[in-house]
Amino acid sequence: MLPSIFSQKGASGFSWASTADQVTQGLTAAGLTAIVTGASSGIGAETARVLAARGAHVVMAARNVAAADSVRQAVLAATPAATLDVMELDLSSMASVRKFAADFNAKGLPLNILVNNAGLLATSFTLSKDGIEMQFATNHVGHFLLTHLLLETMKKTSCESNVEGRIVNVSSVGHRFTYQEGIRIDKINNEAEYSASGAYGQSKLANILHANELARKFKEEGVNITANSLHPGSIITNILRNHSIIDAVLHGSLGMLLLKNANQGAATTCYVALHPGAKGVSGKYFCDSNVYEASEKAKDVELAKKLWDLSIELTT
Repeated sequence: MLPSIFSQKGASGFSWASTADQVTQGLTAAGLTAIVTGASSGIGAETARVLAARGAHVVMAARNVAAADSVRQAVLAATPAATLDVMELDLSSMASVRKFAADFNAKGLPLNILVNNAGLLATSFTLSKDGIEMQFATNHVGHFLLTHLLLETMKKTSCESNVEGRIVNVSSVGHRFTYQEGIRIDKINNEAEYSASGAYGQSKLANILHANELARKFKEEGVNITANSLHPGSIITNILRNHSIIDAVLHGSLGMLLLKNANQGAATTCYVALHPGAKGVSGKYFCDSNVYEASEKAKDVELAKKLWDLSIELTT
């Protein structure tokens, strides 16, 4: 039995304990197309399942195509009318991101919802194929480029359909534990000062700043698309696969009490992506399906602009 604090509802009417099924109950996503990255397991797979169950055409973007297809088959077995496609995407490779975006745009599909969910947690120092620190490359740069390459399709869709587009960046409370500078603009690849947790925090802070800067630009341009970020909660997922000791502890009795399951973990993502309570809300940070306070660094407008410039430089 959960302590009452976990079931205490916020302004949205939902709480820590709410599930993705609950926050989307009675809602329809019929006629909408969504892309969910990291859809082969964990909250990405659950987000794809719930959006598809509500009627969206879901494109499951995943590095592990076989695993994603297994999830797809399981969803179709439970919801035969669901529409899901699997497409390969390795966010640590800009070539893979560009191919994915080109292949998706070539399909001529609309795009209403983009869920930038995939993530890599606290590994030892490694460079991506493009020579960028791996966590920053996968968690931020890949998603930045993907979003950039899909924006014209999203703008066209929102304009022609008169339906608000939504971009959802899955961040983490870990953004609070970034390096002192927040984003090491000039030292992204500094191995000598590398900290696995600091690099993870930096990449998650980047997710928030990216969403905030998108929201600012959309407002300036008068574009009918929102961009928000969120902390899904501490969840029992494969993101802990590189931490055997932590994984063992968290899968024990203490972890089962304190951690959300995947359906609870996907709740905030699904709320921000689909719920009418998030309509018109942009540049905000969510937790437990409610607007929440991010760190001071996450509210730094100038840092967001510097990150944007760095991201453009890295991807061009």
